[in-house]
Amino acid sequence: MNFTFTISEEIRQACPEFVGAAVSVTFQNTEYSAPLWQEIGRFLADYRVRYTVDSIKEMPSIQATRQAYKRCGKDPSRYRPSGEALVRRTLQGKELYRVSTSVDLVNLASIAYGYSIGGFDADKIQGAALTLGIGREGEPYEGIGRGPLNIAGLPVWRDELGGIGTPTSDNERTKMDLQTVRLLAIVNGYDGNRQQVEACARYILQLTRRFAGGDEGEIQFF
Repeated sequence: MNFTFTISEEIRQACPEFVGAAVSVTFQNTEYSAPLWQEIGRFLADYRVRYTVDSIKEMPSIQATRQAYKRCGKDPSRYRPSGEALVRRTLQGKELYRVSTSVDLVNLASIAYGYSIGGFDADKIQGAALTLGIGREGEPYEGIGRGPLNIAGLPVWRDELGGIGTPTSDNERTKMDLQTVRLLAIVNGYDGNRQQVEACARYILQLTRRFAGGDEGEIQFF
């Protein structure tokens, strides 16, 4: 897949602790995986025993992402990062959305580690260079299932055409569907914990192998 990843100077200044990992893997997407959802059910049952909604205040990966929003100019309570939203939903006892195997397994990894993870169809990305910057006023962006999204002040990954992913929502243009065969998952570690970011990336690879016929894949760090 040979993507290159660049962290812009504006992000480096606002979020100097940031570390990231990109998981590239070829796999077979399906509408639903019963074994995956059995795994999700077991994981969430244990997760709800160990944590409560109040525990979110003590989760470094989530709190660091909230701080990154504030530094970049966005209110994290109005534009909640997806990792936090998934954890909150889980700890409130609500059911997770069932989208497709690729989306479902990325969501599981996000809950497990608290990171907001961008999950993209690699074949829909324009060009081979991706850059992490900060959204600008009036910058066009269509969030998945959300319509036009004001990404001014949000950290945003851009390809040649523009934004493809923020911690709040990925873009419709590069979303995964049942025809997706190449996944690019970006783990956004605003807490600077490379060990946890790496563990999350390896977990994504493990899940794709177990539940989606994934190949050996590749992980890049930046």
